[in-house]
Amino acid sequence: MIDVVTAVVMAAVLAATVPLPALAHPSSARADAADAAALRAACDAPGWAKTLHAAPHAAADARAYALDGRHLQWPDAPAQGRYRLHHSADAQLQARPGQAVSGADDSITLSLAKAPAAAAARLAFLAPGPVLSLPDGAPLARWLRGQLLLAREDAQGRVLDATHVQWPGALDDLHRAALEAPLGAEVTAASTQLGVWAPTARQVAACLHDTGAGASREVYTLRRDDASGTWSATLRGDQRGRYYTYLVDVYVPGVGVVRNRVTDPYSVSLTTDSRRSYLADLADPALAPPGWSDAPRPRPLAAATDMSIYELHVRDFSRDDPTVPAADRGRYRAFTHAGSAGMRHLRKLARAGLTDVHLLPVFDIATIPEAGCATPRVPAAAPDSASQQALVMAQAAHDCFNWGYDPYHYSAPEGSYASDAADGAVRIREFRAMVAALHASGLRVGMDVVYNHTTVAGQQARSVLDRIVPGYYHRLDAKGVVERSTCCDNTATEHAMMARLMADSVALWAAHHRIDSFRFDLMGHQPRAAMEQVQRRADAAAGRHVDLIGEGWNFGEVADGRRFVQASQRSLGGSGIGTFSDRMRDAARGGGCCDSGAALQAQGWLTGLHYAPNGHADATRSALLAGADLVRAGLAGTLRDYPLQTATGDVRPLSQLDYKGQPAGYATQPGEVVNYVENHDNPTLFDIGVLKLPRDTPREDRARVQLLGAALVAFSQGIAYFHAGMDLLRSKSLDRNSFDSGDWFNRIDWEGRDNFFGTGLPPAADNGKDWDLLRPALADAAAIRPTPADIAFMRDGFRDLLRIRRSSSLFRLRSAAEVEALLRFGNTGPAQNPVVIAGHLDGAGYPGANFREVLYLLNVSPQAQSLVLPEEKDKRYVLHPVLRGGADTRVRETKYDATNGKFVVPARAVVVYVVE
Repeated sequence: MIDVVTAVVMAAVLAATVPLPALAHPSSARADAADAAALRAACDAPGWAKTLHAAPHAAADARAYALDGRHLQWPDAPAQGRYRLHHSADAQLQARPGQAVSGADDSITLSLAKAPAAAAARLAFLAPGPVLSLPDGAPLARWLRGQLLLAREDAQGRVLDATHVQWPGALDDLHRAALEAPLGAEVTAASTQLGVWAPTARQVAACLHDTGAGASREVYTLRRDDASGTWSATLRGDQRGRYYTYLVDVYVPGVGVVRNRVTDPYSVSLTTDSRRSYLADLADPALAPPGWSDAPRPRPLAAATDMSIYELHVRDFSRDDPTVPAADRGRYRAFTHAGSAGMRHLRKLARAGLTDVHLLPVFDIATIPEAGCATPRVPAAAPDSASQQALVMAQAAHDCFNWGYDPYHYSAPEGSYASDAADGAVRIREFRAMVAALHASGLRVGMDVVYNHTTVAGQQARSVLDRIVPGYYHRLDAKGVVERSTCCDNTATEHAMMARLMADSVALWAAHHRIDSFRFDLMGHQPRAAMEQVQRRADAAAGRHVDLIGEGWNFGEVADGRRFVQASQRSLGGSGIGTFSDRMRDAARGGGCCDSGAALQAQGWLTGLHYAPNGHADATRSALLAGADLVRAGLAGTLRDYPLQTATGDVRPLSQLDYKGQPAGYATQPGEVVNYVENHDNPTLFDIGVLKLPRDTPREDRARVQLLGAALVAFSQGIAYFHAGMDLLRSKSLDRNSFDSGDWFNRIDWEGRDNFFGTGLPPAADNGKDWDLLRPALADAAAIRPTPADIAFMRDGFRDLLRIRRSSSLFRLRSAAEVEALLRFGNTGPAQNPVVIAGHLDGAGYPGANFREVLYLLNVSPQAQSLVLPEEKDKRYVLHPVLRGGADTRVRETKYDATNGKFVVPARAVVVYVVE
């Protein structure tokens, strides 16, 4: 470490033109002028890392675990032998079998012990192995700043086996004070406080720059706090608008002692391509767009079930909207053009009943160039040609498009959506202007967040966390290799400081950028306890309730609670946090999320299962009956205790209804379920229809199938979630994974002239193996592609569904008890007509019901269906007011005979009756 005196020496030696502010806490260590010059040079060096002391042996497996600050466990190791922990400050350890460990500065012998109960419970996934205890007074916290090897030796001290240790358990135990330590940059006009958690670092310095690209002006050393493991400095004077990076000297397993130049994990903004962090006071009026201080904002919702969400990508929203000025297309500022086609569309949705726009990732993204990104020109070609995708994918790594599930800095807005990525202030102002514009349109704003992985780890340039505290922030396997079950480098939110980073980040977005709700990518890879911490922190920071939803999938190294109680579908009961339900989605669409080959043509309840066979997939009436039951389960909120008469005739709770070997019902309350039939993942619902409906299905009926799918979501108890453009019959030309498919395969036309089906074979990487199956459908695009009239029908019908959902609280029941009491299904059991679902809601005396009774009838058949519901006879049913003058004139052909409860429901129609 370097103290204030040395900092002054540095300033004099380097002839800095700006006076060096004093540090808040002078350090006891000093560095000479040569070291000061080296630090200054490192601030502007072309690379991002320099090895100070190379490790002589590159092997870096880590098969042992720190249980806490005193105990280690080595799974699968024998109890025999002597266990010693060896330390080298400069990473010179070598452990060759049959020889004594060399290069050690210090070593201590460990004794066999019993695992502490808390640690044993937390690490119950470990295989059996000896538990080892450090002696009293062992300087572990200090040793962790260098290289450590655990060796099993014979009586003569010769190595029998050796390994590195996975140290997060010790770091969490030794540095509990870090949970309360200030982190990031606290910036005011008078001073700036820097804080970074780097408990294994030997030295930390901060480089300051006047601009995002210019040479450094000063370098400051930070003082270590041993209790928390944080490093801090106070910079006097007004530092707002400047940029900084950290120089972290730290031991990296398998590499040696390295000086890493790295941005701040707590960055609130950055310069181009995230090269430097930006010093900002988020309360500074200079960072507020006009009117921000008193901008209108929708009120919090009374319950999570009031949410109806539209999932939207920032670039998709305006990139191809000619009513947005060219300079603002694909950017935050597009949302500020109130007269654009896109904003007019969103306002109409809001007036119909949409509550939230959820933005695909808008935090700092690693894979979109923030300056000079390409926009490929794709000339017209045959609808089944491979040339379009070839042109798009040739520039995919350099174009302006990506979904953004590649986190770089969790708490800073993405720069490619700003008009000037080089200026850290611009992206903050323009992000907030976007939020304000959506709020002014009556829409709450949600964010898609991705705390379950980072883009890279280790010593790669875009690795931030792992280059500050190597081996801590990521989940490692039994050999110390980063787990990648989520696609990328999995983070370990079970570790205290990764959980804190997630909670701090969400709280910042909620408090400073007025984000109303969050969708968590692969939330099942995170502990329930960590998500509950996020909920508490977000609510406190925002001063209002912040709605949390996420993907609760159960897979990977954490599956079935192997490492902790997950934030997964079946483990979040009572938390109030919602999870996406795949039960109704799969039953309605057919097949599963990730099918390929012939399975792509497997039909579902919406897409012709048994009643309109496509000639490619055989299906029985029993399969259709099972699918109809799963659809009813979704309409009942996927509630585990909701009783349903199933196709067998038995009345069973939904937890006893089978969904691919799992309980169909898992939620304890309706607000814990997110209902959807389409989102950014997998083919759009229109494209699913292309693959699964009979090829000769008329265009009008394809639109009707889409409307029925939207009705399932709108009428299901729980949270309604829709993909942007679903209401416009959006197609991605059969692309199953358009995350990096460029603007071409992700287009939206808000004026409804085209849905972009048949614009080429989708990219080969994810779709090529199925091109032979996809090509005939695309070649038939002229017969399948909807007309503007078909798109308008779906658009207007979708808004009618939103109006119906909003019209009565019966579609948004608050509790499982209310759903069980007020929702019942007719036409169930073995004798049912499975192509028609009849749901009845009892509104007598229920607040906000607005109707005494509601009956919805969903007919997926291409023919009209007669249905007798004896329990509905002698009632004064009339069409719902919205449908009396709604977009679908066919529903007005529905017939109801009150004398016997007989209904005649038109083909492929959504019918809602009410007793007023």
